[in-house]
Amino acid sequence: MKIIYSLSIALSFLNLAAFAQAKNEADPTANVQKEVKQTILEFFDGFHNGDTTKIYNSIEKNMTLQTIIPDSEGGRTITMSNVKMFVLAIHNKQQSENWKEELLDIKIEATENIAHVWTPYNFYLNDTLSHCGVNSFQLYNNGTSWKIIAIADTRNQEGCIATKQ
Repeated sequence: MKIIYSLSIALSFLNLAAFAQAKNEADPTANVQKEVKQTILEFFDGFHNGDTTKIYNSIEKNMTLQTIIPDSEGGRTITMSNVKMFVLAIHNKQQSENWKEELLDIKIEATENIAHVWTPYNFYLNDTLSHCGVNSFQLYNNGTSWKIIAIADTRNQEGCIATKQ
């Protein structure tokens, strides 16, 4: 009787696994979201480790970089950054400096061709909270991989809550 009971439980788990796989195959956006997230994580892995090859592999060469910052009148302004200068700054970062952008939550909206990623973050310089904000990524699928085509971010000095101990 115990053998039949154990076999019944094992078959139930197999059915659940098959159902989950079938559901994942029936929902192609789950795989797309996984691929998009992996592109974002590879970008940040390159950023954190000064690996410009990883960064260039995750971005489109004409990517735009925009930052929304407070201006002197209490409003907001947008600045554009040059991608090559951004990557050069990462490449030339002092070995003694530790840059860590902690992604607090990753929200992905995607189809098979285009994706948007929204993620609040904390930025640490040498393990000290420097600023926080939100990243907004636009990506597209070039037929073989996902590429970041635009990054817009905010940077706040106030209201940040450190999560690292």
